[in-house]
Amino acid sequence: MSTFQQQASLAPTGAALYARFALAGAICCGVTHGALTPVDVVKTRIQLEPTVYNKGMAAGFRQVVKAEGAGALLTGFGPTFAGYFLQGAFKFGGYEFWKKTAIDLVGQENAVNNRTAIYLVSAGIAEFFADVALCPLEATRIRLVSQPTFATGLVSGFSRILKEEGALRGFYSGFGPILLKQIPYTMAKFVVYERAYESIIGAVGPKEKLSSGSLTAVNLGSGLIAGMAAAVISQPADTLLSKINKTSGTGSVMTRLAGLAGELGVRGLFLGLGPRIVMVGTLTAFQFAIYADIKKALGATNSVEIRKA
Repeated sequence: MSTFQQQASLAPTGAALYARFALAGAICCGVTHGALTPVDVVKTRIQLEPTVYNKGMAAGFRQVVKAEGAGALLTGFGPTFAGYFLQGAFKFGGYEFWKKTAIDLVGQENAVNNRTAIYLVSAGIAEFFADVALCPLEATRIRLVSQPTFATGLVSGFSRILKEEGALRGFYSGFGPILLKQIPYTMAKFVVYERAYESIIGAVGPKEKLSSGSLTAVNLGSGLIAGMAAAVISQPADTLLSKINKTSGTGSVMTRLAGLAGELGVRGLFLGLGPRIVMVGTLTAFQFAIYADIKKALGATNSVEIRKA
């Protein structure tokens, strides 16, 4: 038996395979979002207090450090890492699962011809379940960033919201805007990545002939393009999410969203877009690169592909 055949016979399948996809997704999302916590702190401040933080990203960093100390830039690190660790597991693991399910349903040839639709649907379904896991921790993060004296960290902030506002209102008031932000973001992220990857591989040669470093570069480039596109698409909902989680508020979620959108206007909804493009473009590039490398390390290299030959 050849080395290739031995590797193929030992490759994980079924639940073991998707558990590896989920772990790789959890690590890549938790690490990248956690590392960019300082950028997210400044971005959130720009969105929530535009009259104070109105001089750009670099000035925003200086303002936060001057007013609250350098440690303030790590506000919300705990819920950021934990939330996106869980979200990454459901997002990447779910995307692989739903993509394979769709291919099995329509057949390989139809899947290749309709691969964009499969990417979009698989990403959208996966992100819905990922957001159920993410929402409580994202609500906690935003409350900690917008109200630094609210709690000392993840556990105390989470507990206080649960005690004072209850699980549904406290943690899921922002579920609507999270879906409005994350589902279009993830759909754009995966479809643009897949298409960019396909185009780049088509230009530089078969991936089987590329070195490990070259493949990492392809993943970084494809991820950067995907992240920048996804950031623009999801920016309005990201702003609304920051606003609605700042305080407990009254009225239904949709009423509050409509009111906030009216108050902000188009320009207000795109506050903080520049920093967010930098943040999302960077983290998405590294997410796909880390995800691919971890999958390889775990032996989970047999994910299904539907790119044209």
